Amino acid sequence: MNIKSKYGEIKGVVLMSLGKLSNCSRCGTLFVQVVRDICPSCHQVIEKEYERCASFLRKRENRGATIYQLSEATGVSIKQITRFIKERRISIANNPNMGYPCDRCGFLIRSGQYCADCTKHLQRDIVLDLDVERRLEEEKRARLIEATYRRKQNRDE
Repeated sequence: MNIKSKYGEIKGVVLMSLGKLSNCSRCGTLFVQVVRDICPSCHQVIEKEYERCASFLRKRENRGATIYQLSEATGVSIKQITRFIKERRISIANNPNMGYPCDRCGFLIRSGQYCADCTKHLQRDIVLDLDVERRLEEEKRARLIEATYRRKQNRDE
């Protein structure tokens, strides 16, 4: 392939987007990152793990399995199975006992990141934090008004 540019003709060059040099987030190996943050060999391992999980769940007698039973039967970690569920590669709709751990307490949930109790606690904490921030801002404003008033009094004297 020949390409003409303002610098002349360049022969035998194939233009393509090169990735950046990166470490695999899973194994730490140095690789050229184009799309994923994991190296090709880790990607193959993950795909094999997915196939093991999917083939296990395809069997009618295994559709009632929990995430723990799936992990034990396939050798795939709970963390990786959770990723498959969150990526919607494993559907929990057809697996009534399947859920994944809440990010805060570990209770099995079927959607979201947190269970109902942890969501309530986090919401309460956010409301309390916002209330503290509002009170501090009001106090700061009151001090500023008071300081401005004192300066004005001192100028008038």
